[in-house]
Amino acid sequence: MIGFQTLLKKEILRFWKVSFQTVAAPILNAVLYLLIFSHVLERHITVYGEVAYTSFLVPGLVMMSVLQNAFANSSSSLIQSKITGNMVFMLLPPLSYREFYVAYVLAAVARGLLVGAGVWLAALPFVHLPLQEPLWVLTFAVLGGVVLASFGVIAGIWADKFDQLAAFQNFIVMPLTMLSGVFYSIHSLPAFWQGVSHFNPFFFMIDGFRYGFFGQSDVSPWISLAVAVASGLVLAALTLAMLARGYKLRG
Repeated sequence: MIGFQTLLKKEILRFWKVSFQTVAAPILNAVLYLLIFSHVLERHITVYGEVAYTSFLVPGLVMMSVLQNAFANSSSSLIQSKITGNMVFMLLPPLSYREFYVAYVLAAVARGLLVGAGVWLAALPFVHLPLQEPLWVLTFAVLGGVVLASFGVIAGIWADKFDQLAAFQNFIVMPLTMLSGVFYSIHSLPAFWQGVSHFNPFFFMIDGFRYGFFGQSDVSPWISLAVAVASGLVLAALTLAMLARGYKLRG
């Protein structure tokens, strides 16, 4: 376990030593979203009949931060190692591909949860936020982090340049998070777009996470849990298959 523990520690220290960029900056971005959207829409929108818009918004921003930062951590670490040429030092030690995968995913989940907790704490002075089902909150936060961390490993393995990795972030992760109900309930959308939203796995992760705060959601939390678990299993299987083959990692 020494090799696994060393790699995990290395990955955690990698983002922690530049925490002003990797933790503080995403928290600030989310708080800015909160201040702007709550100022404009607080008096005009209520959700689930009685939930104030700002209260509704905070869980979405927290989960969005978890997802985006989990993806960013695993993907950026791998692409940096490939470009700088130090990937060989990750492959030479007697680490199994499963240990390699778990270490990268755990570190990415740690960063995602840290940023998410920071957004939640920063929002508390501005809003009253109930916490009716904390176990659901923790479950979806961890599951969402695992799903996006796995996707980040896939992106980091596949990409050969930073602009290729940016395509994942700009054309997949960002649109899916922004169109997943972070800023709105899908019941406010026309029927067609409500249906489209149900093909977005990010929607289910955010909706299930929000259920833990209010005890209300757009779909059953059990459906959201099933989608999140299925997404995680598919991405984990694909990632492990790529690692087992050494795809784009071994010459």
